[in-house]
Amino acid sequence: MKYRIKKSPRTPWDADAIHEECGVFGISLPAGSEASPAHEAYVALFALQHRGQEAAGIAVNNKGVIHCHKDVGLVNDVFNQETLDAMPGQMAVGHVRYSTTGKQSRENAQPIAITHVKGNLAVAHNGNLVNAGELRREIELGGGIFRSSNDSEVLVYTIVRERLKVGSIEEAVVNTMKMIKGAYSLVIMSPRKLLAARDPHGFRPLCIGKSPEGAYIFASETCALDALGAAFVRDVEPGEVCVVEDGKLKSLHCGVEAKTSACVFEYIYFARPDSVIDGASVELARQEAGKYLSIEHPVGADVVIGVPDSGIPAAIGYAKCSGIPYGVGLIKNRYIGRTFIQPGQEKRERSVRLKLNALREAVAGKRVIMVDDSIVRGTTCARLVKLIRDAGAKEVHMRISAPPFRHPCFFGTDIPERTQLLAHGRTVEEMRQIIGVDSLGFLSLEAAHKIALGAKVGFCDACFSGKYPVDVPEQAEKNMFESELPSQG
Repeated sequence: MKYRIKKSPRTPWDADAIHEECGVFGISLPAGSEASPAHEAYVALFALQHRGQEAAGIAVNNKGVIHCHKDVGLVNDVFNQETLDAMPGQMAVGHVRYSTTGKQSRENAQPIAITHVKGNLAVAHNGNLVNAGELRREIELGGGIFRSSNDSEVLVYTIVRERLKVGSIEEAVVNTMKMIKGAYSLVIMSPRKLLAARDPHGFRPLCIGKSPEGAYIFASETCALDALGAAFVRDVEPGEVCVVEDGKLKSLHCGVEAKTSACVFEYIYFARPDSVIDGASVELARQEAGKYLSIEHPVGADVVIGVPDSGIPAAIGYAKCSGIPYGVGLIKNRYIGRTFIQPGQEKRERSVRLKLNALREAVAGKRVIMVDDSIVRGTTCARLVKLIRDAGAKEVHMRISAPPFRHPCFFGTDIPERTQLLAHGRTVEEMRQIIGVDSLGFLSLEAAHKIALGAKVGFCDACFSGKYPVDVPEQAEKNMFESELPSQG
C-alpha cells in the first residue's frame, strides 16, 4: 500500500518571528538529598520557557522506575503543586517544546519515556535530524511502531536498538551518534544514570552545572542554572557524552570529528540575554551586533529604539557606538508574552497592536532608527513601521541585527520555505520599499561571526549564506511524518 506525505498548509502567525526549537534539562541529586527533582525541573523549565511554549514535560526516576507527566501548554499549565508532589525520585529530565518536526499534540510532547528489555529510558531532545526519514523507515521495516510524528522518537528507538547490542547506555548513545545526522542536544535518563550528549557540530547549546548540595545539572542555557542557584561548570563539548552515575561525572567522545557550527542565531535572538553560551555572553553579543550595524549602516537620526525584547540590546549597542541617544519607543504588553510562537495564530493585525504600541512622546517629530533582530516575511515589520509613523515619527530607518534570511534551516529552527522569506529573490532596496522605511540595513555576514566575544566554537550561518555544514534534504517539511491514505480515485 502506498502512502503519501500530507503537507499541511502553514498558517502564518506573527510573520516576522523565527521560532524557538526546544529547551532541555536534567538533574541527578546526590545520595541522601531531600530535594525534589520534579520541583527543580519545574523551576528550570520556567527559566527555559522562551525556547518553546507548545508543550512541556518532566520525567522522574524513582529507584529505577520512570514516571513521566507531559502535555501541551505552558509549564504552569501542565504542572501544579499536586502533580509535582506526586513525582518523587532521585533524577529528572525536562523539556519545553516548539515543534520543528511533527504537529502540536500531546503525543509529540517530551520527554519520551519508554520501557525496553534492558530497562527504562527517558529522553529530551533539542534539535532536528536531517536523516530521520531514512532511519524511521528502517525501524518500521524491522517491525517498529511509532506513536508520534516527530524525529525525536526516531532518535530514541535508535538508542534502544543500539542498547540491545552493548553493555551500557553510554555505549549505545555513542553508537547512535555515529548514525544520526543533524542537530541534537540530548538529556537521557536510564535507571541508574543521567546522560547529556551534544552533536559533533555543536549546533544547539548544552551546559553543565552543579548545585550547592552537589547535584549535577544539564540545561540548554545557563539561565536555568541561575534559577536554581547552581554554579556553571562548563559547556558540553560538541561530540561529547557526559555521564552522571553515583554522584560522579565522567565524559567520553563519540569519535565523530566535525567542524563546530553552533547556531549564530542563538546569540541574535533565541537565547535569553542573561545566558552565556559556549563562553560568550548573549547580551554582549547583541550589543556587539548593534555596534557593527552603526559602523556598517550609519544614518543621521534623533533617537535609536529597539523592538522588544531581543532588539533592545542591539539598539543600545547602536546608540553607544553612534552617539545617537537611545530611547524607549515601543512598549510591550507583558501579559501577552511571546504569543507569536503559537503556530496557526490568526488576526495578526490586532495581535501586533496588542503586543506592542508606540510611545508617542519618544518618536513624534523625530528621525527614528528602529532596531530589530530579523525580518522573515516582512508583514509584521511593516506594521511596526506604521505604528511608529502613526505616532508622529518624521523618518523611520530600520536596522536588522542579523543578515537577511534567504535559506531554510534544517537544524531545529522553524524558518519558512525560501519563497515565504522577504529576502528571497529581492534586493535590500526592494525590501525597503515593501516595509515602508526610509532606509534599511542588515548586519553583514562577516560581522555576524564576530559578535559572540570569547566564543569557543565556530558558527553555522546556513540560513543566511546557504552553506550547510552537513548534507541536507532539498526541502524541510515540518509534518513529514504525518501521512494519510491516498485518495481511491
